[in-house]
Amino acid sequence: MNPRQTLFAVLLLLAATMSWGGMFPVAKPALAILDPYYMTWIRYGAAAIIFLALLLAREGKGSLRTEGRLPTLFLLGSLGFACFNLLAFNGLAHTRPEHGAVIMATMPMITVLLTWLLQGTRPAGFTLMMILLAFSGVFLVITGGDPVKAFSGGEAHWDLLFLAGAVCWVSYTMGGARFPSWSPLRYTAITCAMGVITLGSISLTLTAAGIIRTPSATTLVNLAAPLSYLIIMGGVVAVLSWNTGIRMLGAVNGVLFINFVPITAFTIGALKGHAFSATELIGALLVITALVLNNLFLRRVQSGIRLAPAEAVDDAPNRTLTSSPGPASPSVSSAS
Repeated sequence: MNPRQTLFAVLLLLAATMSWGGMFPVAKPALAILDPYYMTWIRYGAAAIIFLALLLAREGKGSLRTEGRLPTLFLLGSLGFACFNLLAFNGLAHTRPEHGAVIMATMPMITVLLTWLLQGTRPAGFTLMMILLAFSGVFLVITGGDPVKAFSGGEAHWDLLFLAGAVCWVSYTMGGARFPSWSPLRYTAITCAMGVITLGSISLTLTAAGIIRTPSATTLVNLAAPLSYLIIMGGVVAVLSWNTGIRMLGAVNGVLFINFVPITAFTIGALKGHAFSATELIGALLVITALVLNNLFLRRVQSGIRLAPAEAVDDAPNRTLTSSPGPASPSVSSAS
């Protein structure tokens, strides 16, 4: 890649991660007016229309075929777009946006653990240490250094809800490996449409039960700005920018940009006058440090594989590469 292409890829990845970082501070005040169910349904209903229109324009009508795999696509779409967002936004309604951003930054580490659990691919010892360091940072952020107070008061439970949502999102993105011949846009568009069906079913059921209410036209007009951001910037632009940037720059380089999600969220919080404890800042720094150090380790492993003789390539270090999402993976790809 020439310098101009490299710069373009960097700008795309910055646009994606900064859009995601801004998503939580933007959504937080809106959740005081609109419940997480209708917010998510409206957001992804609009995003699905845009994704499907782009898919039709780029790949034609044939790309809409599910190829007999509708149940799998429906399950994955429900995990990624319904479960993740409902868990995350219900958690966000009761916790700080910066906490959600820090948890989101651990998704590459969650991917390693799920790969180990589901596929039996054990990560290298150094990667395991970095995972421990990252989750130690998350623990500091969500407890503020006082776990007894945090859990007895119920505050930390909402952060754990967000973490459960992150696990759902990573599961969804790992499911993308089942569709190696599909473009990221096709996988995203079709699963997003499936997730919207689940979101609509849940929202309408809760409305019929009297648990939530259908938002009024006035409410939607008043929230036009944050909803537009969540749909366009936090959804469509971020996803497409991330996928394109990762393809151009590569996963090992690109995944480093996930660090800008908590950095952006904390910066916006500081500009809005939010005060952060030293424990929260140290926790966020531990997460970022763990991601960077593991990334440097992966670079060293990849360099060793390139230089090693053919018979050595099959050795254990090759297994470590699973801690970095693949170029076509939406795994950190559309966490929105």
